[in-house]
Amino acid sequence: MTTSETRTAPIVGRATIHDVALAAGVSVSTVSKVVNGRYGVSAKTSARVLGVVSELGYETSLIASSLRRGRTNVVGVLVAEFEPFALALLQGISEALQDSGYDLLAYAGSLSGTDDARHEGWERRSLSRLGGTLIDGAVIVTPTVDSATASVPVVAIDPHTGASGPAAIDVDSLDGALQATRHLIELGHRRIGHVRGRTDLESARLREEGYRRALGEAGIVVDPALVRDGGYRAAEATDAAGSLLDLEDRPTAIFAANDLSAIRTIEVAAGRGLRVPHDLSVVGFDDIPGAASHEPPLTTIRQPLHEMGATAVRLLLRKLDDEDDAPAEHVRLPASLVVRGSTARRG
Repeated sequence: MTTSETRTAPIVGRATIHDVALAAGVSVSTVSKVVNGRYGVSAKTSARVLGVVSELGYETSLIASSLRRGRTNVVGVLVAEFEPFALALLQGISEALQDSGYDLLAYAGSLSGTDDARHEGWERRSLSRLGGTLIDGAVIVTPTVDSATASVPVVAIDPHTGASGPAAIDVDSLDGALQATRHLIELGHRRIGHVRGRTDLESARLREEGYRRALGEAGIVVDPALVRDGGYRAAEATDAAGSLLDLEDRPTAIFAANDLSAIRTIEVAAGRGLRVPHDLSVVGFDDIPGAASHEPPLTTIRQPLHEMGATAVRLLLRKLDDEDDAPAEHVRLPASLVVRGSTARRG
């Protein structure tokens, strides 16, 4: 065996930095320099150490490494829960981080279903657990409060109270709702219901405003009985859709504030023997992955979810590169109508 070769004995359990040093024939401090990318080690020695690291499967402690270097090279994505909207955003974020040098940590707030008291401020609790030791910055999906004073740089997607922090991404909910309601009006519908989202969310308020504005433009008086709370959740949308469809003069069309509510509305209609779109037209909002494959395929307002995630990553990386000079930014992306099989001309 030449002096440049190494032989590693089998390691029982998880390999340590001492195991790597012994197998490579170098000091622990040399191994530390190599795995943390510091100067002072020859290319030949670094290659030998990295070979042993790979062979033994040694991994440095993320927390220990971050304490030494002040950076983790990890971006956090914080969501209240892993539901279809958040998962679609997460895919766009993950793709945008490829080749960036950053790893991704997805973290859910573990919230109970409709407990609003626990829901508010979930992102602050999450950031306090992760910020500074596990992540360098975070993309927060639908935060309930302004995180401008967070310990790490933050970009918000669809913040509950609107864009008020240093960086935020959202979609034009008002225009999207206008498009959805106008589509139903153009199909000849006049009695149009609305299953609205959470009343504490700016996006839900804007979608209801768009619904009301489109009706007003067409000279249709808004009937309060046709507006029900759906909370952006399937369970609440079940009650909302049921109450609308049980009206003596039921709506011929319903605009739901998100796709989950729209899909549940279709299911509730089917349970009452109503055919979509023959007896009832339904429009959603989001264009989650399951919208196109639903039966019937859901007409909806498309949020560019992948683009929203990728834009959030670009803003966050800019802040991480030069936090002091990163300007406050609010990016509002357009919404677009996607016509599928859940809407039809009123017979």
